[in-house]
Amino acid sequence: MSNHSDNLSIALTGDSIIARRISVYNDEPTKKLVRLIKESDVAFTNLEVLPNDFIGHPAARSDGAHFAAHSWVLDELMDMGFGLYSCANNHALDYGVEGLLTTIGELERRKLAYAGVGRSLTEARMPVYYDTDAGTIAMLSCASTFFEEQSAGEQRPDVQGRPGINPLRFETIYEVTADQLEVLKKIALDLGLESQRQEFVRLGFASDPQDPAILPLSDTNLRVAGTLNANFRAADTPAIRTEPNKQDQEEICKWVREAKSRADIVIVSLHAHEQGKTREHPAEFIRSFARRIVDEGADIVVGHGPHLLRGMEMYSGRPIFYSLGNFIGQNELVYKLPNDSYKRFNIDPTLTPSEVFRLRSQDGKKGFPGDKLYWQTVMPICRFQAGKLREIKIVPVALTKGDAPYKRGRPYAAMGTQAEDIIGKFGQLSMEYGIEIDQEGNVKL
Repeated sequence: MSNHSDNLSIALTGDSIIARRISVYNDEPTKKLVRLIKESDVAFTNLEVLPNDFIGHPAARSDGAHFAAHSWVLDELMDMGFGLYSCANNHALDYGVEGLLTTIGELERRKLAYAGVGRSLTEARMPVYYDTDAGTIAMLSCASTFFEEQSAGEQRPDVQGRPGINPLRFETIYEVTADQLEVLKKIALDLGLESQRQEFVRLGFASDPQDPAILPLSDTNLRVAGTLNANFRAADTPAIRTEPNKQDQEEICKWVREAKSRADIVIVSLHAHEQGKTREHPAEFIRSFARRIVDEGADIVVGHGPHLLRGMEMYSGRPIFYSLGNFIGQNELVYKLPNDSYKRFNIDPTLTPSEVFRLRSQDGKKGFPGDKLYWQTVMPICRFQAGKLREIKIVPVALTKGDAPYKRGRPYAAMGTQAEDIIGKFGQLSMEYGIEIDQEGNVKL
């Protein structure tokens, strides 16, 4: 812990998909990582499992596998030194509302500081406050990657709210050339899609776009199946454009301002899988949103979601980490899976969970096990003095990647050439934003 009341250190990590114990390991790289976490005034992680003891009903839709866990995984994370838990992500309702409420109960029973989920939309949007001798940290958590039914709903005087996550929706427009747009218009007319859509508008179930330049290409007849629903407009060069949903952004900004008035440091966590030109680049709306919330008072923006590293940038003197990748990657060790997982991956339902993951990864050759990008990450440690950012130290972290799945996914402090490779990779990704990081992991501010 800091000895000076005006010095505050914050350790940041990415996705914690934890299924097994970590505190039992005594090797020096693991102990060094835990020491660094505990020496910080507060440490943050994204809790990407439901520590609900598998209580609840498996959701019909899950983005990957259903990530429930034993509730004692929270004790493991606490033992490692974590105090701030981001919970808004695409797995928060893998076991429905009951599973989420059970998770909230486990967090509250341990008096843990969590944000991003709640019994209503306002509760999910609100910040949590973490007090230390060195200062007060506020954290907000939101997600752009989610199914609509996972978003929290607001209470009314006469109707209860809906438990769920704090959503950051975004609008997508597909820009095509003028000639291409004319072809799409003809397709919409010839298939009868445009006449169906106009009838839908006349019946009061939808409305025309506010911008007349937009071509809505949607199948209102098969709308529940979600077969076709996209907006197009003409442009000089084809591109996919995204921007944050204005209402969600304004509501999140309101709580950022509230947090800034009540805390020394404000952290905003965003769980976002959406990519730009490659999987290592964030989508356009993510950069726009990150900068806006810094303007509103956020001191740190910490991203996660795609399970691999993206770069960092400094905006108005504040760090934006676009993705810190996997911190704990034990997704292959989820204790048990619902029948939906077997159906999704077309796997014999009489097989055991380990076989589901083995067949899905083709014996470790596909997916996370087959790509080293998912097994290296960084842990930034941000140091503030009297509320001003003074230093960012990038700690290189690797995840165990043994041949046996049960040995994979445990984090440790990378050393030697492995550490140099990870810092080099992160530095390369961050250089695109004008950030310089030396070989020791010091960020030039």
